[in-house]
Amino acid sequence: MEKIDLKRSLGPLYRPAPGIVELDVPASGFLMVDGRGDPDTAPAWREAVEALYAVAYAVKFALKRRRALDYVVMPLEALWWSDDLSSFVRGDRAAWQWTAMIMQPPEADADLVAEAVAGVRAKKALPALRRLRLESFAEGRCAQLLHVGPYRDEGLAIARLHAWIRERSALRGRHHEIYLGDPRRSRPEKLKTLLRQPMA
Repeated sequence: MEKIDLKRSLGPLYRPAPGIVELDVPASGFLMVDGRGDPDTAPAWREAVEALYAVAYAVKFALKRRRALDYVVMPLEALWWSDDLSSFVRGDRAAWQWTAMIMQPPEADADLVAEAVAGVRAKKALPALRRLRLESFAEGRCAQLLHVGPYRDEGLAIARLHAWIRERSALRGRHHEIYLGDPRRSRPEKLKTLLRQPMA
């Protein structure tokens, strides 16, 4: 059985470093589900996360059986944006749009993911399965900062990250968060979130 550690092989992309770091983020395959609304209250967010993890584990077990390949499922991530950027300042979370996603190993191709989705659908009625897709996603040049604490307290860290980028370049793309902590098991003050922002 071959075991791979995607977090370790991807180095600083998924391992926190002190302060703000600049990264070049290459293309990788992701399971993705798009949605809109407050992640604390919108059913679409919960449904997306359930579908993503169900398929991610189905892919993992399929690769373990077929390719003798084992790995730890990667953390949940999300891209965030809004048609009205002031909704972030106002905290109008109902207006937020997002793409929830989980990175996949290179061996997880479209056919394997389609089989995994079909297998999950046969066992569970998960509404977000019909919106789930496998997509290659690359960000290129980015800046990244670790935030420790509740998700609602990220504002100052995001402002610091944006100011750092503006001193060197310009913002581009969508705000990206990588959730290294599990809110079901960690106290809010202990949660770790990588904040990533593409830069020109």
